[in-house]
Amino acid sequence: MADVLLIDRADGVATLTMNRPESMNSLSTELKDALVQALADVGTDDTVRAVVLTGSGRGFCVGQDLSEHIQLLEAGDPAPLRTVVEHYNPIALSLAQMPKPVIAAVNGTAAGAGASFSFACDFRIVAEEAKFLLAFANVGLALDSGASWTLPRLIGAGRALELALLAQPITAETAQRYGLVTQLVPAEQVLPTAQELAARLAAGPTVAYAGIKNAIHHAATATLEQALENEAILQTAAGATADHRAAVAAFVKKEKPVFRGR
Repeated sequence: MADVLLIDRADGVATLTMNRPESMNSLSTELKDALVQALADVGTDDTVRAVVLTGSGRGFCVGQDLSEHIQLLEAGDPAPLRTVVEHYNPIALSLAQMPKPVIAAVNGTAAGAGASFSFACDFRIVAEEAKFLLAFANVGLALDSGASWTLPRLIGAGRALELALLAQPITAETAQRYGLVTQLVPAEQVLPTAQELAARLAAGPTVAYAGIKNAIHHAATATLEQALENEAILQTAAGATADHRAAVAAFVKKEKPVFRGR
């Protein structure tokens, strides 16, 4: 049986490909376990300086594997009721808090937790024919995988409620108009475009990127005084890096800096 998650590392970029194309990369327990572990691994791997998340076949990820889900429920297995805590929360946290840039290469439909995963990434490169669907209400569920936190911050509470309560798909063009899309490209260009962006970011100041992500996420629920205090801590750490010293020296010499990620 093919691996449910393919992992490729090249030139500082880790590409994670959800690989269940026969089910539009629906999230089986095996795939969820693999994502939890892989994201933890690349997050702590200093040789990885940017991450791409994508799906194989014609879909990005359509969320929970409902066939597996209903079988477990009918068998009285409590596993489906634990999956939010054991899988979806760690995955969403790993994507959002990854100390390096994360790009979702949305090659096709992103629904349910799959859509939520893309919202937790820093960038979304999206196929022109892709669709986004928060399908939770259609199966009698609330939101998970961080959508309640990420989506309103991306598009505002009104739009987020529209997508969540109506639970209807929106086109890539509508998603772009709402502010969900970083770049809209033909399907065959999604992964190359995402990897090109990832390579560019992988050549940048990794510690500074981590600090920028931390500062923006922290400030979302902080007072100005708290945000300023956090900025001071992060700036002190970034200022002590070899990358900062090298970049300042290159600026003075009117040269292009070379960042080493440390």
